[in-house]
Amino acid sequence: MSQDKNTGSSVSIDNMADAFSTLIEGVGENSTRDGLIDTPMRAAKAMRFLTKGYSETVDQVVNGALFESSANDMVLVTDIELYSMCEHHLLPFIGKCHVGYIPHDKVLGLSKVARIVDMFARRLQIQESLTTEIAQSVMDVTGAAGVGVIIEAQHMCMMMRGVEKQNSVMRTSSLLGTFRDNEVTRSEFIALVNGRK
Repeated sequence: MSQDKNTGSSVSIDNMADAFSTLIEGVGENSTRDGLIDTPMRAAKAMRFLTKGYSETVDQVVNGALFESSANDMVLVTDIELYSMCEHHLLPFIGKCHVGYIPHDKVLGLSKVARIVDMFARRLQIQESLTTEIAQSVMDVTGAAGVGVIIEAQHMCMMMRGVEKQNSVMRTSSLLGTFRDNEVTRSEFIALVNGRK
């Protein structure tokens, strides 16, 4: 099979649509009825969009937007909307990501922080790994003295099925460099995130 354009997958969009047809029929529906006849292809295209992070790299996302700077105080970007897919049940988890870093000679273009979050979120994920991947990527790209990432998210796999707890929120953090080693920096980061409202 040939690879689809702009993805790393060797599975074609037609093959994905066929798989969605099987799933629709597997739940007892008729995939050829009027309301569902185009659903397999729509679902395949939606899944490709929701997992487009596989076709992106950090270098492509950052695109050279690193700028020399003498700034050495904390840079904090809060409330970055986050949409991802749980790798265990293929159900969404939705929330916010907060990213802080201490620059070391370079700062990252503001929108690139959000784009890094999106790139990793648009893959099949667990929140714990997602948090670490974002933090390590920002650290690697910027050469920062330290990076802190906190994610707060609600998981449909816990809300719609299983224990069905509608108001549960999962919080994860990843602290690197001075965010881990320096209590003052760590406390400032947490206080700024908690006091953002």
